[in-house]
Amino acid sequence: MFDKVFQYAGPHRKGMIQATVLVLFSVISGVFPFFMAYQIIAPLVSGEKLSVFYVSVRVFMILMLLILQALLYGWGLSISHKAAYGTLYRLRVSLQEKLESLPLGVIQEKGTGLLKKLFVDDVDGLEVLLAHTLPEGIANLMVPVVIYIMMFTVDWKLAFLSLASVPFSVIAMKTMYSIGMKKMGSYYQAGQIMNNTIIEYINGMEVIKVFNKEGQSYERFERDVKNYRDLTLGWYKACWPWMAVYNSLLPCTIILTLPLGSWFVLRGYSILTDLILILCLSLSIGIPLLRALGFLPTMPQINYKIMAIEGVLESEPLKHTGNEFIGKDYTIEYKNVTFGYDEKDVISNISFIIHPNNTVALVGESGSGKSTLAKLLVHYYDIKEGQILIGRQDITQMSLISLNNLISYVSQDVYLFNTSVLENIRLGNPKASDEEVISAAEKAECMEFINLLPDGIYTMAGESGGALSGGQRQRISLARAILKDAPIIILDEATAFIDPENEDKIQKAISKLVQNKTLLVIAHKLNFIKDVDMICVLNKGKLEVKGKHAKLLESSSSYQKLWDAQNRSSQWKIGVLGREDYDYSNDW
Repeated sequence: MFDKVFQYAGPHRKGMIQATVLVLFSVISGVFPFFMAYQIIAPLVSGEKLSVFYVSVRVFMILMLLILQALLYGWGLSISHKAAYGTLYRLRVSLQEKLESLPLGVIQEKGTGLLKKLFVDDVDGLEVLLAHTLPEGIANLMVPVVIYIMMFTVDWKLAFLSLASVPFSVIAMKTMYSIGMKKMGSYYQAGQIMNNTIIEYINGMEVIKVFNKEGQSYERFERDVKNYRDLTLGWYKACWPWMAVYNSLLPCTIILTLPLGSWFVLRGYSILTDLILILCLSLSIGIPLLRALGFLPTMPQINYKIMAIEGVLESEPLKHTGNEFIGKDYTIEYKNVTFGYDEKDVISNISFIIHPNNTVALVGESGSGKSTLAKLLVHYYDIKEGQILIGRQDITQMSLISLNNLISYVSQDVYLFNTSVLENIRLGNPKASDEEVISAAEKAECMEFINLLPDGIYTMAGESGGALSGGQRQRISLARAILKDAPIIILDEATAFIDPENEDKIQKAISKLVQNKTLLVIAHKLNFIKDVDMICVLNKGKLEVKGKHAKLLESSSSYQKLWDAQNRSSQWKIGVLGREDYDYSNDW
């Protein structure tokens, strides 16, 4: 565990060592006053007369040593905290870099709550280990070891007596540690589930209220929170008795030394001055020893947090290289592509080609694999079998940056950051000037509503774009894509949930976006894609048939079924039943 921590520390290891040395001298400075007290008490017990100067010097030295202890301790902890937070920064950067290399699907499967807990709670939990356990634990443990060696050189019998409380305390600690580790897995799993549930509950509050699902949603919320509470209390309930035992026993280093040591002196087995010195030294190590071993209860949690963090860091990354795109053109080829989650295949042996500047549409019932195929093109996951090529170059044989530069992905789910509308659009091309951003906004039919905002294009979009409507957010996403000007466009149900007014404007924006582009479209509204170059009909993860609209209407029963279903739905309307037409007999 400590080896891993030092690997993450990197250049901050030097600071950790400096902090440990400073805290070590601080602990030593706290021990010497007991030795000074011995120099005053021992002569008095022996009947010697002490001068005021002799006592004053030692009292002054005790005061200086206590001040030095505080200064060194503060200095050491200051350095250890700088090293600790520097290490936490490096660890979070490592996590961020690792997450960027992971499949996006894997990240979504982990859930927002788990990742928040990992990045914030678990990493912050390591601060105790880095800033306190390492410098304080090591220093406070080394000093008692040295003092015990000194005590055994003075009088081995009295030294053994001062060790009486240690074995019982160590047994209590080991028992607590063992219990804690057994319960730690379920405790942390419950915490992750609770975090995900809380975030889901808050994000879905609007839907919950609209459909009167407060009771059902709150039951799950309450169940997961109570489960976490019960497991936490169970963990502490199992550990607290043993914690109380070692906290009570460990500082009592004179529990046998004082009574039995006094008897040894009376019987002549030991001398009085040695007993006084052993008592003073025993009192001096009680607090350091308790501090050193007091960090043990945190070790199961810290160990589990490191294991959780390393579990993410060791996840299988996406297959990619650092190569640039060297494809011949922008031809997209799906070649015998098979993909599945765990053991279940959701895409099976699919092959088709999208030629440059052509448009191919994917249609099929929900769950047929349309969006999955599109996400595989942007390397959302690694495929199980087959290849996806752009310009005859496998997407796994180019860098993620090069692949991302080739593709603009516009989906029905649009995320805006809580910054200005201008900066949200500029995400499409961070190097674009303000004039280029505004030009892209005009092409995406955005300026009409942007000019009505309080601060125009500099208006804040709000948390997750909450200050804007769904249609407005969708148009901003199209402006991003226009600004990016990638040669390949993916439209994943971009107009699925848009009102007619916004849909008309979005269709105009899309027509400007896709000019001279290679286009992959996913749509349920077949009338929008009937004129594309090729339509691929998917059924349960397989490519059933492909061709143009007219041919598919004649040859594909699945496509005919989809087309008929759309025509029927376009004729749906809400009728109003007149009061005079209502059959009241049904009420009786």
